[in-house]
Amino acid sequence: MIKSNLKNFENSPQIYARTAGILYLIIIIAGVFGELFVRNKLIVYGNAEATANHIMHSEFLWRFGITADLVMHLCDLPVMIILYYLFRPVSKKLALLNLSFNLIQTAVLVLNKLNLLVALFFLGDSEYLKSFSPEQLHSLSYMAIKVHDFGFGIGLLFFGFVCLFEGYLIFKSNYIPKAFGVLMSIAGLCYISNTLALLLAPQLSSIALLMPCFIAELSLSLWLIFKGVKITEWKTAIAKN
Repeated sequence: MIKSNLKNFENSPQIYARTAGILYLIIIIAGVFGELFVRNKLIVYGNAEATANHIMHSEFLWRFGITADLVMHLCDLPVMIILYYLFRPVSKKLALLNLSFNLIQTAVLVLNKLNLLVALFFLGDSEYLKSFSPEQLHSLSYMAIKVHDFGFGIGLLFFGFVCLFEGYLIFKSNYIPKAFGVLMSIAGLCYISNTLALLLAPQLSSIALLMPCFIAELSLSLWLIFKGVKITEWKTAIAKN
């Protein structure tokens, strides 16, 4: 079965590369929506009461943001498998390591979504919450959001290494332009730097650090969609492998 799948991939790399590109674009759109158009809009950092009021008045938007995140992570799975096969001819061991780190970051980020649901639960009207004051519930909800922020950062630490691995594999592949290898490596360093800043010096953590990541990943996804891989170089890599 594995040999059959590998043979199909080797014979039709463009189909798989473009599929990965489309799914990657969905990942980017869903991720940007959840982060910028939901959480960035509703969370007022440093103000638990204002954040709670925003979430309670826009509960559907909050839930929709969580759903968009889960769609993003569902798309992660086929993308990481395709990328494993795509980079396998360059280095089977590094492609497998890349797949492993990708699985870890996805697992961490999926579990981390529970914190966003917990933040919502504390703002509900269930009977068991009546023993808490509104101020306490707002603070507990806000704390769940803060825990999510750190969980998100930890997941992106693993993804930073994924970007570094992919950057190297792209650079060595010859069937995807080396420029994308450089861009993905820079993205990896930015992800890692931002997480380390979040853990060691939170005041230095900034979404501005992640802008190169957006540029690199969007560029790569569009290239895979419209160009795919260079067939001649791909066949050469397969022959060597």
